[in-house]
Amino acid sequence: MHSWTFDDMPDLSGTTAVVTGANSGIGAVTALVLARSGARTILACRDPERGARALQDVRRAAPGSDTRLVGLDLADLSSVAEAAGHIAKETDGSLDLLVNNAGVMALPLLRTTDGFEMQFGTNHLGHFALTHHLLPLLGTGGMSRVVTVSSLAHRIGRIDFGNLDAARGYDKWRAYAQSKLANLLFTAELQRRADEAGRPVLALAAHPGLSATELGQAGPRLAGRTWAAKLERATRVYTQPASAGALPTLYAATLPTALGGSYYGPRLLGGTRGAPGPARMSARAQDMDTARTLWDESARLTGTPADAI
Repeated sequence: MHSWTFDDMPDLSGTTAVVTGANSGIGAVTALVLARSGARTILACRDPERGARALQDVRRAAPGSDTRLVGLDLADLSSVAEAAGHIAKETDGSLDLLVNNAGVMALPLLRTTDGFEMQFGTNHLGHFALTHHLLPLLGTGGMSRVVTVSSLAHRIGRIDFGNLDAARGYDKWRAYAQSKLANLLFTAELQRRADEAGRPVLALAAHPGLSATELGQAGPRLAGRTWAAKLERATRVYTQPASAGALPTLYAATLPTALGGSYYGPRLLGGTRGAPGPARMSARAQDMDTARTLWDESARLTGTPADAI
């Protein structure tokens, strides 16, 4: 197969897409390419000022595009519910694509507004709740897609149901890997439930390989280690740009032959860079018993109905 690039994007006129974390990095590139391809694109961002700048950037680079901004803090379930309400108004009751992209990585131990460990709460529970709130919009105008961004780090992840809140010890990288494994288990269970219910929804996942974004700088800054943040910036010489990192997400979002539950990422150097294609999942990411248990526990924690789909 040829190397898939932005030039292979289909015409998305008449579709509506939501991208979380669209103010920087892979999310910003994803939103811009979707807007350029004709999709009505909603940028869901936590920081109002950065979100407004990102919106201006997209409108400047894609003149005439239909782009909107919605405030969304995935670390606050009330904000997630409020954002879903705003999205419903902006989409006229139908959503074709939800890209669960936003995330945090390797933070010191922090808590969300609702008391969850920050990485699990933001990367998984926030997106879990957002997807649930938006389920009534998905599949109403034909086949819809939910693309959730995971990571190579999922391969070392384990779901510790006895310590999801990090009450019995915390390691920032184990917590990150757990949240990225949760993204894949969520994708698998969402697809299983959609198939069982006969809902026209494709749940897919992607990862960006090793890409240069701001994701790795937040942890060192919050821990007060400015030298570590500078070191992280220096390592960008070994990574691919955010534009390349966004390709697997857009591939999953638009590939006509994509099958529900598929996982995509760069194909070269162990999945770290290169053109997008099928990616390798760990055995734990394919454990459907764990996926079902995680779904039920996530529904309990977020106060959403476990049988919503």
